[in-house]
Amino acid sequence: MEEPIKLRIEDRIARITMCDSEHFNCLSEAMCFALIGAIDKAYSAECVGIIIDAECKRGVWSAGHNIHELPTDGSDPLAYEVPMEQLLRKVQDIPIPVIACANGTVWGGACDLCLSCDMIVAADTATFAITPAKIGIPYNASGIMHFINQLGINKAREMFFTANPITAQDALNVGLVNHIAPEDQLDALLEEKFCAPLRRNSILSVSAIKRQFRILSRTASTMSSESFERINAYRTKVYCGEDYKEGINAFFEKRTPNYQGKASDLD
Repeated sequence: MEEPIKLRIEDRIARITMCDSEHFNCLSEAMCFALIGAIDKAYSAECVGIIIDAECKRGVWSAGHNIHELPTDGSDPLAYEVPMEQLLRKVQDIPIPVIACANGTVWGGACDLCLSCDMIVAADTATFAITPAKIGIPYNASGIMHFINQLGINKAREMFFTANPITAQDALNVGLVNHIAPEDQLDALLEEKFCAPLRRNSILSVSAIKRQFRILSRTASTMSSESFERINAYRTKVYCGEDYKEGINAFFEKRTPNYQGKASDLD
């Protein structure tokens, strides 16, 4: 099996390209661990920044979590140790800036991957959607807090409840992305706005500041043990229920899911 990513390091900037376009760059176990390994290599090589981009097929930057790898045995699909969650933490914790460069549609967990990066640039034709409700997946608390902190609660609710994609311009307006440009101008934008400044700035200072951002963001979202247990109870009822199985089956059978669950089932 070919490596699902390519890593290129040039002038202290690492460029990691997802290149499993045949599978729409799904965040499979293999993809997640390949990205984690490449990020570690970039840090070991003393890079001052990392860019994550993708080779697109039919305009898809990444289709998000690999549905084929979702558990159907009653276990948590977004548990702490699953590869995608490990990848998101790696991106957030690596003490140098990580920049997502999205030149296509960004779906589900890939949207969370972009938000886990420190900055995002996007083609003006890109779209972003967070889609767990389409598959019947109860998103985890850390992920939802991530969206709330980045977008504000109202936009986060809209994206999660409707699963509708938002345009690059809308994403720029609500602060999901930093800059947008025509696709053929993205490299020039990256160089001007991010790569050149990162090369000339103190990486020691930047690294200390990123570490502070991470600590402060965690502190700001601290919740009580009671709240954590309540959230976990809600999620368990969903991923152990019939709607979760129905969502996965409908995806594989290429049909509209027939969900039977009621909001009161969580009472």
